[in-house]
Amino acid sequence: MDRCSSAEVEVRQVVAQCLRVVSNSQDSAEITGALRSVACYLEDGHTPASDKAEFTRAHYTRVLQVLVSSLSSDWFHSLPDRERRELWDGFFLRGPPDQALLVLLEAISSTSDGTGLDWIVSLLEKFLSTGRVGVLLRSRCVETNGRSDSAQLRETILTRLSALPDLTANRLRTHTPAPFLPQQYYTHLARDILSTLEDTCRALRAGQDCSLGFVAQLLGKVCMQGHGELVCGTLAPRLSALTHSDVLWQRVSCKLLETVPERWMESVITALIHNLHGASALSRVMGNLVLKNKKIQFVLTHKLLLLQYQHPTRLLRTVLGYLALDPDRRPLLKQVLRSVCQVWCNSSAVRHTPLDQQLYVSKALLLCVSLLSQSEIQELREELLQCMLGGVQCRLDSSTERVRRMGMVVGECLSQKLDTPTSQLKFQVTFRKDGNEESRELLSLMEPQSEEDDDDEEQQQPEHALRAQPEGSGKSAEDQSMTSQPPAANQTTDKQAGHSSDSELDSDDELTPYDMSADQVKQKVPPPRYVRDCLEALMTSDDPERVELSLEAAEGLLRKNVSAVREVSVQFSKVLLHLEDRYTTAGFHTLRQRSMVALAVIHTQPVVEYLTTEFFSLNYSLRQRLDILEVLALAAQELSEPITAKGVASRPVPAAVTLEQCGEVEHWRQVVEKRIQSKTRRISKGAAQPPEATPNRYAPVAGYFFFPLLRNYDRSLSLSMASGRRVPCSLNILTQLLQMMGTV
Repeated sequence: MDRCSSAEVEVRQVVAQCLRVVSNSQDSAEITGALRSVACYLEDGHTPASDKAEFTRAHYTRVLQVLVSSLSSDWFHSLPDRERRELWDGFFLRGPPDQALLVLLEAISSTSDGTGLDWIVSLLEKFLSTGRVGVLLRSRCVETNGRSDSAQLRETILTRLSALPDLTANRLRTHTPAPFLPQQYYTHLARDILSTLEDTCRALRAGQDCSLGFVAQLLGKVCMQGHGELVCGTLAPRLSALTHSDVLWQRVSCKLLETVPERWMESVITALIHNLHGASALSRVMGNLVLKNKKIQFVLTHKLLLLQYQHPTRLLRTVLGYLALDPDRRPLLKQVLRSVCQVWCNSSAVRHTPLDQQLYVSKALLLCVSLLSQSEIQELREELLQCMLGGVQCRLDSSTERVRRMGMVVGECLSQKLDTPTSQLKFQVTFRKDGNEESRELLSLMEPQSEEDDDDEEQQQPEHALRAQPEGSGKSAEDQSMTSQPPAANQTTDKQAGHSSDSELDSDDELTPYDMSADQVKQKVPPPRYVRDCLEALMTSDDPERVELSLEAAEGLLRKNVSAVREVSVQFSKVLLHLEDRYTTAGFHTLRQRSMVALAVIHTQPVVEYLTTEFFSLNYSLRQRLDILEVLALAAQELSEPITAKGVASRPVPAAVTLEQCGEVEHWRQVVEKRIQSKTRRISKGAAQPPEATPNRYAPVAGYFFFPLLRNYDRSLSLSMASGRRVPCSLNILTQLLQMMGTV
């Protein structure tokens, strides 16, 4: 006990002295000596293991934080590159990797742009390239003696490891290095997981206890975040090869999947199946885990087969073949067949499910039947016969040709398995010769696939990926080859084909083309015809087309329906003021401004009172306050026009002009007037005729525009300055406010 206490005291004193020197001294030699005195407690140091454990437990993180805070100091920049790599980098690369990773990521998020941030980023790159993540995983799986981490620390490390590309990209943005991008990082992480599993197998052969909980949680968290394809794309083929002849690797891989938390199990299993080629590979990697874990059983027997239909046919072969490989799993295959039969013969499902999903279920049905033995077919004959008759009848009653063809193909395939050759169901169409690509694919599913094909599929996959074409792509490929030929070759081909088609085209030349120049695209949503409909669409609709049409029609509706506008003028102004450009509408700001000007012109007093009050309210952005000023200026400009004899309603609406443009126009007119006055020679001046006053609509309401703004402008500015926020923006608003008040 005394020895431990003295060791703790000694380590604490050495570390405290080092930190004091690093924080206060400016002598590079003294700081280098202090760092060397603490570096002996790192991995390859010569101090006792108890001292290293005490340093790691109580002092290592604090030392790293002090080193990060010294990035801007003079002594750091004066260090030679060799000593900087040996001492400063060594503390991060030769200590506990979990603590070093947390400190580095925290430093990246809190350090401002500069050479210090560049140095931390380069150090994190070196941390990844030197395999420190693998050391971290190994320490959590193999070297577990005496480790007592809290659940919070464990979760923090898992979060940082699984989201490192996002954390670095949030800070570095477009300057993110390539090793931190998801493609490279998660591929490298998968290799570290594989090396950790290899070390685990070696430790198990040596009789050492191991734990795969941390790696399983990391794998589940990464797959849950959507990176399962990147990780399992590297992990799954290697596991398939290693489990081919090694029973220990089969146990380790099965234990790894069994330890994944249940909430992340679906993401891991789905990504793994997508990257494992063949049912035998899945059986080796996963074992009989489907019999032990209800979540995996639900995913394999229900969700991947009946609820999801975006997966390729290869996944169906893998899942159903996996259930059929082991005698203990074959009852699940029968259960799947019963569920698929119920769905396939359901008339409601035929009417209301997409065609792609019906095709997916049909493939699953045929694959299930092809995997059954003769005795199992006889056992399930009544259910299959009922499924065939009901499903075929439902599809033959459909008006869609694709559905009818699908029903006939599946019906013939099921009849071949259930009936004798003399009583089999036959249609008048020969699907292998006359059918399309979809029909031939369904027929090919009844052909058994050997285990050798499953084993070799992984090696053949790259070739198939290059040569395979999507369904129905034969015609497009032919068209592409035809269009890529020279014009002369195309003309020759057309001439050769023209001899056989003259009789078909004899009347086409006399047809007059129909004039479609005035046709317009039919809109899915009609524009609103009433003010309240327009207001409701702008308030509640999430349809981009409807919002755009309502905004385009708003000004016209407001100017045509004066009585309706007076009922909702303030509410309409509030909606337009807070309206955001969520769908990137063309001319959004102009359309919104014109509508607000129309409201202020039609129902002036309440709308202007609302706008002047909201201008001095809190929680408004600079853009919104400037919009209010521009609307008030444009409304005053329109109202100030003289009233003509034809009436106010018949006057054309002036074009919207911003405050800056108004100032420029006045300035130009003043300059021209001065030049004319200075260059005009007058013999005598008569009495100046005062301008003739004409009535307008602005005079009765001018006070509503001017006095509320004049009364409160200094209070708004003082409040912004007192809060200490965005003083330049407040001065900008004040400038625009004074200019607008001069305009009105």
